[in-house]
Amino acid sequence: MAFARNASWQGNDNTLHRDFWRKLRAVAVRIPFAEEALAAYYCAFDRDTPLPVKASLIGALAYFVLPADAIPDVLPVLGFTDDAAVLATAIKLVASHITPEHRNAAREKLEELAG
Repeated sequence: MAFARNASWQGNDNTLHRDFWRKLRAVAVRIPFAEEALAAYYCAFDRDTPLPVKASLIGALAYFVLPADAIPDVLPVLGFTDDAAVLATAIKLVASHITPEHRNAAREKLEELAG
């Protein structure tokens, strides 16, 4: 993937990266916005993404991985609605920066996670 060679997230093991992957693996099959969250992740850590876009997406992704948020994720159905709303808002604001490469990488990774 072209953007993957240019992504600043590769090889980085900070808390957001670790927690994002842990949570995504745990809930990917249960949340309808997993592909969008993953595309946002790839965009946020792509070196070519402008800093204000990165900041918006990283903030939304951090909210997604935080264990304590407005609606606890352990609640069936409702638990991820606040996460989805925050991510959807951030993605809508920066949609032009989420490239087909980010979306393709997200789709491929979800297929890999699904087994």
